[in-house]
Amino acid sequence: LAIRDATDRDLYDYDLVFLGSPSIQFLPAEPVMRFIKDKMKLHMERGDIKLCAPKIPGKAAVVFCTYSGPHTGLNEAVTTGKYMGQFFEHLGFDVVGEWYVVGEFHNWEEANKMGRLGDIRGRPSEEDLLKVRSDVSSLVRSILDTPR
Repeated sequence: LAIRDATDRDLYDYDLVFLGSPSIQFLPAEPVMRFIKDKMKLHMERGDIKLCAPKIPGKAAVVFCTYSGPHTGLNEAVTTGKYMGQFFEHLGFDVVGEWYVVGEFHNWEEANKMGRLGDIRGRPSEEDLLKVRSDVSSLVRSILDTPR
C-alpha cells in the first residue's frame, strides 16, 4: 500500500504493519516523515500515546530502509529505522523487525562504485530481495505460531 493510500487507515486495525523508506540525509523521505507527523498528531489528540508507551498485545510493526551509505555505510540508515521504530513504539506496537537493504544511489555513479560499501550497482539484487521475502515469511510464521 502506498503511503498516500494509508493516510486514512487506522493502524490499530492491523496486527502487523510494515513501514519503509529510503534513508535521505539520515531520515525517512519527506512523504514518510509527513505521514508519521500527521499520525502522531492524530494519536496524541485521541489519547492513544501514553506515558511509558505500554505495548498493546497483538500489535507488531516492522520498519525497513533502503540506503546507499556512501560515506559511513549502515550508520547513515540506522537513524531512519530508529525514527520510524519510535513512531510505532509510541503507539504501543512491538517493533519486531528493523531491516536495512542496500540500494544503489540514483544519479551518483561514483558513490555506487567507490563508497564505503564498495560496488553497490544493481542493488537491491535478486539475492537481496529473496532475503527480504524469506525474512517476511519467517516473521509471519513466528507470529502465527505464537499463542495468543
